[in-house]
Amino acid sequence: MSELPPRTTIKRWLVTTNHKDVGILYLGTALFFLVAGGVLALLFRAHLWEAGGTGLLENTEYNQAVSIHGLLMVFWFISPFGFGFANYLVPLQIGAKDLAFPRLNALSYWFFLFSGILVLLSFFQGTTWANGWYMYAPLNVPIYNPGYTLTMGGNATILALTLFVMSVTLGSVNFLTTIHRCRAEGMGLWNMPLFTWATLLTVWMMLFAFAALLAALILMLTDRLLLTQYFSSTGQGSSLLWGHIFWFFGHPEVYIVFFPALGIIFETFQTFCGRRLVGRKWVIIAMVLVAVQSFLVWMHHMFLTTINLPIKTLFMATTIGISLPFDLMVFALIYTMVKGRVRFTTPFLFNLGALLLFILGGITGVFLGAVVLDYEFRGTYWVVAHFHYVMVAGVTALFGGLYYWWPKITGKMYSERLGKLSFAVYFVGFNLLYFPMFLAWETPRRVFHYGESAQIYHQLATVGAFVLGTSVLLVFITLAKSAISGPDAPDNPWQFSRTAEWATTSPPPLENWPDRPSYASGTLEFVDDATAADGGTAAQERVGDIESLEGDHEDHASIWPFGIGIGMFVTFLGLSGITPYVAEFATARGADVQGSVGSPTIFYPVLSVVGVLILGATLFEYGRERFNAPEMAIAERWPFEGVGTTKTGVWFFLASDVVVFGAVIGAYVFMRLHTGWGEIEPVPPSEVVGLVNTYVLLTSSFTVVLALMMAERENKRGLLGAMGATVLLGLTFLAVKGYEWGQEFAHDIYWFTELQYSMYFVTTGLHALHVILGLLIAGFMIYRIVSVDAYLTDDRPVEYFGLYWHFVDIVWVILFPLFYLM
Repeated sequence: MSELPPRTTIKRWLVTTNHKDVGILYLGTALFFLVAGGVLALLFRAHLWEAGGTGLLENTEYNQAVSIHGLLMVFWFISPFGFGFANYLVPLQIGAKDLAFPRLNALSYWFFLFSGILVLLSFFQGTTWANGWYMYAPLNVPIYNPGYTLTMGGNATILALTLFVMSVTLGSVNFLTTIHRCRAEGMGLWNMPLFTWATLLTVWMMLFAFAALLAALILMLTDRLLLTQYFSSTGQGSSLLWGHIFWFFGHPEVYIVFFPALGIIFETFQTFCGRRLVGRKWVIIAMVLVAVQSFLVWMHHMFLTTINLPIKTLFMATTIGISLPFDLMVFALIYTMVKGRVRFTTPFLFNLGALLLFILGGITGVFLGAVVLDYEFRGTYWVVAHFHYVMVAGVTALFGGLYYWWPKITGKMYSERLGKLSFAVYFVGFNLLYFPMFLAWETPRRVFHYGESAQIYHQLATVGAFVLGTSVLLVFITLAKSAISGPDAPDNPWQFSRTAEWATTSPPPLENWPDRPSYASGTLEFVDDATAADGGTAAQERVGDIESLEGDHEDHASIWPFGIGIGMFVTFLGLSGITPYVAEFATARGADVQGSVGSPTIFYPVLSVVGVLILGATLFEYGRERFNAPEMAIAERWPFEGVGTTKTGVWFFLASDVVVFGAVIGAYVFMRLHTGWGEIEPVPPSEVVGLVNTYVLLTSSFTVVLALMMAERENKRGLLGAMGATVLLGLTFLAVKGYEWGQEFAHDIYWFTELQYSMYFVTTGLHALHVILGLLIAGFMIYRIVSVDAYLTDDRPVEYFGLYWHFVDIVWVILFPLFYLM
C-alpha cells in the first residue's frame, strides 16, 4: 500500500507513515492520556480534602490512582507530547522529506497507543499497579502484596511499560539516524535549530536510559510472570539492585522529559524577543554536558540506602555540578529578554512561565542534592512539590509550543484573548496546587490521610488542582474554536521566527518542500535539481543519484505497523494472565509460592497464542512489502558520511541492546558480589557443554561472513548454503541449550528454585531469545532468496543481519566464562 487516503477518512490514520500525520497522532493521543491521568489526580486530591480522608477512595484504590497517575503522566503524556512536536517539526527544521524509517515511526506510535490502552485495561483485571511509578523492590512483586486480589492488573501495567519502551527504542533509533544523516546541504550540527538540538540530545539519552529500564522490567517481569527470585529474595540485595538499575534510567528521564520543552523555550524566546539567543553555542555545550552528566547522578536517589558515605559525597558533588550548565542556560534566556524587544503573546507567556517555575523547581532540587538535607526531605511532600515544579514546568512550555506551532499544523490562528486567559488560569492553578506542598512538606508522600496541621495546605492544593484542570479545558476550548472557526494562518505568522518550518505552507504539503532546501550559501534556499541539471555534469550526476535512491515514487502508507501493534497488544494482554499457571507448576514441584495470584484460566494462554499468530503474520507481510522511503542524495551526514542509513540505524539499535545485556549481566555480577562470589557455584552440569556451544556459535559467525561473500559474488547457491548453515548451527546451539536445561530440570533445578538459578536461566534465556529472533530473520531471508533472488544485487541486508548475529555471539563469549568457569 503506497497511496495515502484523505485526512477525513479513518483509513488515513491507520495506514499513514508520514511524519506530520504521526506527529499529530502523538499529540492527540498524549493529550488523551493527560486527561486520563488528570482525572485520577482530581480523584485523589478530592480524597485528600480532609485530614482523615473523605472516604472517596479505599486505601488500595488511592494507591492505584496515585501510581497510575504518575505512570501515565511521566511515560504516556509528557514524553510523547514532546515527541509529537519532534515528529512533526524536526524533518521540517532540518530540510528532510520525512524521517529515515517512516514505517518504524508509525510502528513506534502504535506501540505507544496500545501500551497506553493496556494500562487502562489493567483497571479491569482485579487490582492494577499500586506501588508507585518508581516501582521499588520488593514491593514490585506479588509476594509482598498479599492484599491485592490478582497479579494480572499489575502484570499488564508492567507489560504495557515494556511495550512503551520498545516504542521509545524504535523512535530513538529513527531520530538519531534522521538527524545525523538527513540534514539539508550546508546545515552542520552547530547550525541546527535549538529545538532539533534538544531533540537530538533527548533521543541520545533515551537510547541508553530506556535500555536500562527495559532490563529492569525484564527482571521484574520474570519475577512476576515466571516466579524467579531477583526481587523476592530481600536478604540478597534485591532492593539495592532495583534502585541502581531503575535510577540509572530515572534521573536521565527528568532531562528526557524536560529537554524538548527546553528546546521550545529557546525557539519561542528567540522569536518573541526578536533576536538570536545570547551565547547560543555555549547553551548547546551546556545541554551536551547535562545529557552526559545525567547518567552520573543516579545515586542521589539512594542516599537513604546503605551506600557508604564517600560514594554519597561523590554523587552529591555530581548532583550539584549538573545544576551549573542550567545556570548558564537560564542566564542566556534572561539576557536574551534584556537585549531584545519582548512581545507577550500566548506562546511566550507559557514559556516565560515555564522558565520561572523551573527556576523554583531547580533551586528546591539543590536541597535534595545535599546528603544531610535529603535525609530530612526524602519521602515527603517536599519531593512531590520539587518534582512537579520541574516536570510540569516542562508541560507548561509544551503548551506554549502547542500555541506556537498551532498555526503551522492546522493553518488556523487562535484567539489571543482566550489564549492569554488560559495561561493566567493555568499559572494561578499551578502555583496554588504545588506551592502549598512545600509548606506541607512533613506529610509523607503517597499517604491517604495526614495530620490536621497540614489540612489547610492540602485544601489549597486541591482547589489548585481543579483550577489547573479548568485551565487545560480552556486550552482545549481555545484550540477547538480555532480549528472550527479561526481565521486562516499565514505561512509565517511570527515576525522574527527563524527556523525552516516557517518557510513552507501552513499546513505543509505531504513531502514538505516543492524543491530541495539548501544552506550551502549560508542562508535557506530552495534548489530545483531538475533545472540545475541543465547547468552541468555534477548537477546531472546528483539528480541521477536522487532518482536511483528514491525510485519511481515515495511511499507514505502501510497497514502493517498497525497490524504489528495489534499483535503485540494481544500477545502482551495474554501474557498478563499466565502467572497462575506457573504458580501451579511451581507448587507441584515443592516451591513456596506466596501472594494472591488467582486461579488459572484458559483465556489468557489462548490470547497469547492468537497474538503471536497475528504478530507472525503481520511481521512477515511487513518484510515482504515494497516500501520506498524518502532518501536524500545530497545531505549533511557528519559523522556518518561513510555509513549507510539502514546500517547507521542497526548500529544505534545494537548500542541500545548493549545496555540491556550490560544491565542484566551487571545484575548477575552485583548479586554475586553482594552474596559473596564464592558462595554461588556454577549452575550448568558441565563446562564441556558450554564450550561446545561456544564453538557452535563462533562457527556460525564464520558462516554469516561466508554468506556475505557469496552475496557479493552474486552466488545464489553459495548464499543459500551459508545462510542454511547459519540456521542449522543456531538450531544446534538451541538444542544443546535445551539438553542442558533438561538436565537441570531432571535434578529438580528450576528458575524459581533459588536466586542463583534464576540468574542463570534468565540471563542465558534472554540470550537464547536473541538467537531465536536471529533465526527467524535468517529464515525469512532464506525465503526471500528462494522466492525472488533477493540480496544478490544488493547484499547490504546480509551485512546488517551479520552485525546482529555477531553481536549475539559476542554476548555468549561473555556469558560462557561468567556462568561456566567463574
